[in-house]
Amino acid sequence: MQKILGKMRKAIQEFDMLQDGDRIGVGVSGGKDSVLLLLGLSRLRRFLGVDFQITGITLDPGFGGVETNYGPIEDLCREEGIPYVVRRTQIGEIVFDVLQEQNPCSLCSRMRRGALHDAANELGCTKIALGHHYDDAVETFVMNLFNEGRLGCFSPVSYLTRKRLTMIRPLVFVPEREIASAAKRLELPIVKSRCPADGATNRQRTKEFLQERERQDPGFSYRLFGAMRRAGLDGWGYTGKGDRHPGRTDE
Repeated sequence: MQKILGKMRKAIQEFDMLQDGDRIGVGVSGGKDSVLLLLGLSRLRRFLGVDFQITGITLDPGFGGVETNYGPIEDLCREEGIPYVVRRTQIGEIVFDVLQEQNPCSLCSRMRRGALHDAANELGCTKIALGHHYDDAVETFVMNLFNEGRLGCFSPVSYLTRKRLTMIRPLVFVPEREIASAAKRLELPIVKSRCPADGATNRQRTKEFLQERERQDPGFSYRLFGAMRRAGLDGWGYTGKGDRHPGRTDE
């Protein structure tokens, strides 16, 4: 966990993600990434030197009209002294049952994002923290390049003008395999997704493509990440506040 906290701290400092007085709404889907993010931010409060508060926010999509039990995450938040809110929605029913979307991920993501922003505003949050990690960044870059023919990725930090919220991604220097290992070692309470499209998405196919490329050409993903940084793509440029190799997976 210390290695992950170090990489989170590096991202927070390099991209100036947190300031004194911030109230952070942490989007907690129940998966390993978001649960580790929640725990990591809780631990960082003890020694980061920034005075900030966090609140866990879960949006239950209600897939199949069934409410998900987030009791294990509630227990974790109680142990860590973190306020935790679960908002029940009908997003899953709307996307899959009512509209019967053939490509549901985009619409589902937009609806969940909007609901999360609204919840954060209602709770008085100034920022939203999401659990996107190093591999998510590389995968998004590749999907934008090959699927849309453009160079682009989500940003480590972005300001949502209409919602007056800042979105931060403190795990962007942490590889997924390190998150999976830590989640298993710490026995984190993971709530498995009921999404009907789970495991059959474009992102999953991109993940498998990158894994195969990495087997054939070790360092392939790292070089893509480095290209994003050297190009200063979508806020990924080097800021001078960290070293030149924050995304290396061999550190």
